[in-house]
Amino acid sequence: MKSILIADTTREEREQIVAESIGNIDGLCDGCSPGLINMYQDYIEGRRELREINMEFRARYTRGGMESDKGRACGGGE
Repeated sequence: MKSILIADTTREEREQIVAESIGNIDGLCDGCSPGLINMYQDYIEGRRELREINMEFRARYTRGGMESDKGRACGGGE
């Protein structure tokens, strides 16, 4: 398996990694797709690794922070 680290991928490869991981982003769920795409935008742009983004999401979910993020679908979109 090829590395998915920012240093080992191009922007285009990172876009493909996110798209393949999320699956059918057009019909994924009601209102979740924009939030998921926004959540991973820092990875696509090369600013933060997937691991960091996923750890932050899990930490908010575990703390119950997701309910306080009213209007945000799946961790990022408004």
